[in-house]
Amino acid sequence: QLQLVESGGGLVQPGGSLRLSCAASGFTLDDYAIGWFRQAPGKEREGVSCISSSGGVTYYAGSVKGRFTVSRDNAKNTVYLQMNSLKPEDTAVYYCASEGGRLCLGQYKYWGQGTQVTVSS
Repeated sequence: QLQLVESGGGLVQPGGSLRLSCAASGFTLDDYAIGWFRQAPGKEREGVSCISSSGGVTYYAGSVKGRFTVSRDNAKNTVYLQMNSLKPEDTAVYYCASEGGRLCLGQYKYWGQGTQVTVSS
């Protein structure tokens, strides 16, 4: 069964940090670009970041650029999203998704179930 599982969410104070993980089972991630998305209550889903299969190309939404870093460890079949300087507006459910190929093209095939990130004092 092909599955993506996010973890690492939680409650953090403004200015704090979290690292999200996206682990795959049933397939190897190293052939696929992986995207991170988030959805806050009452808002549309927003693309946050994407990393190519090799890790050599990354993209970030303007709202997180300079604060978030996407990386991958293909040996561990896991992609990470390091989130620093968190703001209350970063509060959302965060999802990872697998592209159908090696590049970030917006053609996501498999999605995780999401992990909640809450930034609040």
